[in-house]
Amino acid sequence: MATLLQIDFPFAGPFGEEMAQAFAELAATINDEPGFMWKIWTESQSAQQAGGIYLFDTEENARAYLKKHTARLNGFGISGIEAKVFDVNESLSAITRGPIK
Repeated sequence: MATLLQIDFPFAGPFGEEMAQAFAELAATINDEPGFMWKIWTESQSAQQAGGIYLFDTEENARAYLKKHTARLNGFGISGIEAKVFDVNESLSAITRGPIK
C-alpha cells in the first residue's frame, strides 16, 4: 500500500519560477530517496507557506524522509513544520485517476 506524506511550513519566498530555480538541485536529489515515487510542490505566497505532497512505497520510507526533511528545514531556521502521513486507498484512487503508480 502506498503512503502519502503532506508537509507544510512557513515560507517567506521565493515563489513561482524563482522558487523553481532556487530549489531545482534539491528537487533532483529527492528522486534518489528510498521508496520515493513522486512529489507535488505546493506554495502560497499570500499565506507565506510552502511544502509538498509526496508518495512513497511504504510508511517506513515516508517517515524516514519526513525525519530527514524536518532536520534539513530546521537547519535552514524553519520551524512550525506540519506533517501528516496517510495510507492511500488505491482502489478508490484508481477510479478517480489518482497518480498512485
